[in-house]
Amino acid sequence: MAFLEGFRLSYDEPKREKLTVARERAILVKMLPADGGVGRGEDPLAELARLTEAAGGRVVGTVVQRRSAISASLYVGRGKAEEIRRLAAARRAQTVVFDDDLSPAQVRNLEGIVGVKVLDRSELILDIFATRAQTAEARLQVELAQLEYTYPRLRRMWTHLSRQAVGGIGLRGPGETQLETDRRLVRKRIVDLKRRIRKIERRHERVVQSRRNEFAASLVGYTNAGKSSLLNALTGDDAYVEDKLFATLDTRTRAWTLPFRMRVLLSDTVGFIRDLPHHLVTSFRATLEEAMGADLLLHVVDTSAPDVEAQIDAAGAVLDEIGCSDTPTLIVFNKTDLLAPDADLNVLRYRHPDAVFTSAATGEGLGLLRDHVLNHLGGPVRELSICGPGGDGAWQAAVARHAEDPRREFADGQMVIHTSLPQHLVDYLLREYPQLEMTLHPLRAADESDGQEQRRPAS
Repeated sequence: MAFLEGFRLSYDEPKREKLTVARERAILVKMLPADGGVGRGEDPLAELARLTEAAGGRVVGTVVQRRSAISASLYVGRGKAEEIRRLAAARRAQTVVFDDDLSPAQVRNLEGIVGVKVLDRSELILDIFATRAQTAEARLQVELAQLEYTYPRLRRMWTHLSRQAVGGIGLRGPGETQLETDRRLVRKRIVDLKRRIRKIERRHERVVQSRRNEFAASLVGYTNAGKSSLLNALTGDDAYVEDKLFATLDTRTRAWTLPFRMRVLLSDTVGFIRDLPHHLVTSFRATLEEAMGADLLLHVVDTSAPDVEAQIDAAGAVLDEIGCSDTPTLIVFNKTDLLAPDADLNVLRYRHPDAVFTSAATGEGLGLLRDHVLNHLGGPVRELSICGPGGDGAWQAAVARHAEDPRREFADGQMVIHTSLPQHLVDYLLREYPQLEMTLHPLRAADESDGQEQRRPAS
């Protein structure tokens, strides 16, 4: 986006100015199907309004049209385009933002009618990402997404020069020459960015592979659902938190200690949104590598959001796109302190009986979330008796590292330790110390082998 203003380009030092709706008065436009759309009481432009405000704009008017077919030239009908022009003039708007993606021709034709800048949904989201990118990695990813989005739209930026040419429209003259020059520059820059980002991806892949012996969980979900706040509450971290869309773009991984001293690497990932531009998903694939390699996804949902189910579906669509549809997922309804009526919570509990309800702000439900994650990653917690050689300190030290309130008995050269451990640690001890004999008893989860002696031979 930055390179489109003031052209001539130099990619030795890319410009950092960003096309933005900061401090601009904006009109929002939404197209709905003639026979459907949003439900009663829902605001079809609520999310676009939040996006516009996140970009620094001020919403001064909205336009909604129901239409059976999209206009190839204007997206909306010509009469509706004239209505938008009059509203923009009356409200002194500098920008019109559409809640869908527009073709280059549609943008050009609409700007010719309404007389102000026209942006579509993808361009607005890209602008927000550009203003939020803080690290070198995030800036590379955003720049690549912007270039890939803008490349097919370069022609309209040179319309004013092509008019100076003599001959075929858009075929000769300084505008066409500069257009082809800049297309080559853009293609070269895209290739360079993809090469640099691929290096980042390979580095992320190595990091993820190095953690294969560790349990990994990723916080995913709709933007502004409270993922960073939950990371801080669970791990004691101080990750940046702000109540705005896409407050953070970079992955952050911290160690999370569960009961029985089990350690989980918990990662906070970039937030999702409905119709997240494909270029962003592709560019941020390195950032999403943590989610792709996780043993468990914690799908964080803003309980207080008016469109909870739509946000769940939107995040699920992105997870499918990056190949995480088969990864075990636990839905975590966060911000329960902001949802006053108990009836609303009961509806969500009925629809999602396996979900966990938490509040990162008050700490409510965090203990239950830990138990769910422990049960998923470590298996059910078992009460057991472990019997082994009394003179062998190795297995006793291994048990002591994780056991809760162990009780020891010593007789006839054998040590018996009575304690409780997750099934994962039981399996580990049997694998590493085949000389041990264990008797399992029920504790927190029923097990068919209760009271039976469990022994596994050395592998």
